[in-house]
Amino acid sequence: MAELTASDSWTGDFLAEQGLITLAQLNEASSLALRWGTSLPDVLLARAWIDADTYYATLAARFGMEYVQLTDVPPDPALLREDEVADYMRELTAPWRVLDGRLHIATARPGPEAIVYIREHWGPDVALVVTTKPDLQRAVQDVFSERFSHAAVFDLAERDPVMSAQTVFTPRQLIAGWAALTVTALALAVRPVATLIVLNLLMSLFYLGNFLFKAVLIWAGGSQQHVRAREIESAVRMLRDEDLPIYTVLVPMFREPDVLPILANALRKLDYPTSKLDIKIVLEEGDHETIDAAVRLGLEGIFEIIRVPPSQPQTKPKACNYAFRFARGDYLVIFDAEDKPEPDQLKKVVVAFNQAPDSVACVQCRLNYYNRDENWLTRMFTLDYSLWFDLMLPGLERLRVPIPLGGTSNHFRMDVLRELHAWDPFNVTEDADLGIRMTQKGYEVRLVESTTFEEANVSQTNWVRQRSRWIKGYMQTFLVHIRRPVHLMRTIGPLGVLGFTFFIGGTMLSGLLNPIFWGIFALWAVTQTAALDNLFPPILLYLALFNLLAGNGLFMFLMMLAPFRRNWLQLTPFSLTVIWYWALMSIAAWKGAWQLVSKPFYWEKTNHGLSKHTAHEVALAVQEQQAA
Repeated sequence: MAELTASDSWTGDFLAEQGLITLAQLNEASSLALRWGTSLPDVLLARAWIDADTYYATLAARFGMEYVQLTDVPPDPALLREDEVADYMRELTAPWRVLDGRLHIATARPGPEAIVYIREHWGPDVALVVTTKPDLQRAVQDVFSERFSHAAVFDLAERDPVMSAQTVFTPRQLIAGWAALTVTALALAVRPVATLIVLNLLMSLFYLGNFLFKAVLIWAGGSQQHVRAREIESAVRMLRDEDLPIYTVLVPMFREPDVLPILANALRKLDYPTSKLDIKIVLEEGDHETIDAAVRLGLEGIFEIIRVPPSQPQTKPKACNYAFRFARGDYLVIFDAEDKPEPDQLKKVVVAFNQAPDSVACVQCRLNYYNRDENWLTRMFTLDYSLWFDLMLPGLERLRVPIPLGGTSNHFRMDVLRELHAWDPFNVTEDADLGIRMTQKGYEVRLVESTTFEEANVSQTNWVRQRSRWIKGYMQTFLVHIRRPVHLMRTIGPLGVLGFTFFIGGTMLSGLLNPIFWGIFALWAVTQTAALDNLFPPILLYLALFNLLAGNGLFMFLMMLAPFRRNWLQLTPFSLTVIWYWALMSIAAWKGAWQLVSKPFYWEKTNHGLSKHTAHEVALAVQEQQAA
């Protein structure tokens, strides 16, 4: 049977003798350290069984080393190198100062492993000082704050400008758009009826293609999912905790102090070695309310608060770009503030990466809602998400069409994320853009059957704010990736271009066009006017009627099927009311189109915590934390 290292055994006995931990805590921590393949102090600090300052100060005194609080005596910035920040974070060790001609190294993990690493990296003629993990992390962040803040905004735009949404419309796109409008206007002036028939035909063919493509996606996405899910579940049971890598969890938040207890409680329930979790709560530096709430929670050592310096645009991807540079993990996942991932999600993703070829750079998990039965909107939102994540995205994966990522529960390989310069801070659906960008760079996205539950919007006004941002981001993504049509065709293939056109372009365009066709149909139905007859010759009339009846009927039917996979059959009747949901989507689409021109980088914030379930969830989270 494996045993603790001599250093860990000595440390545990010493802490117990000093009365800093109980024998019960020592025994449990020793067992967890062996099972997780980590050190005893990591377990004690991760479980908050010992105060960090007390632990490090006591250990430094015992070894006769100096204990330094880096908040009071920060490191010399000249000694720190930007290209080594990831090493500092992973090893929790960094140069501190040169005193009396000798380099002093600050470490938050004193022990034989750290000494070996330090001597290999900086040579034998160095001195060691002990500091805390939070102090070291914050000190390194302070040194590189300005540089990393600039990189968080401009890294992609400066290094790969053609892939950045910082330029909304390129000169070529403006010229092409102006030319198209001019030709259309001239055609309407010379041959108005023929021109309107051609436009009508083009839009009708677009609708037909959109219906058929999504139907094929759902057919393709509905098969063979359970077989792979069982294989992954079986492999998860074979995993050994000591073989698992460090996993970074980014949780970007803004003015959401009320949901912090829910978030912390959900992350504590992850079935993953606690000492191998690197959880970063990413907050804007000026968001004092949420920062103060996070500090008051007294979070364990696995949690770290990242304060993002103020800069524009103030967006979620900008915040993530800043925070991921301080990540310690081999893999990184994004969760939103109100998320409740299934406990085994990280292990399933590790298995998926282990089984996948090196070209797989991201694993997307499914999203759905825990307050689905709260009102009409939450039911429709759940039907929408069930269709999207349970059927359509698996169809994209099977057909090898680029997958636009969801805003949360996407898991990345850190090396690829760095290579691609992470997220585009100017794109307000940075996740969808990154999924397409990955495919163009030769990488793949895979799906895993693990669900993260979040709070569905309960307010229609709030929903429109959220959806308008998504659709505006889809417009940005479409404009960015059609700048080089030949390159797009070469990198993702004809089927990929078709899927990109209908899945990204179709989602935004249908929302814009629907009110026009609804208006034409309503005008004809109410007035029975013959003025529209010339615009609908027989073949076009049959095509339009087919789209109206069969196409919309098909989507209603598909929404009826969406909840069957999860056995949420009580939602099925609500699919018959989808017309108003589509109307809300058109309102959001036109709002997004206006904002694309007027304020393209504005992040229309979604307010969370409005659900009647929130108060209960917060109370339950606080109760469970106190019981632990």
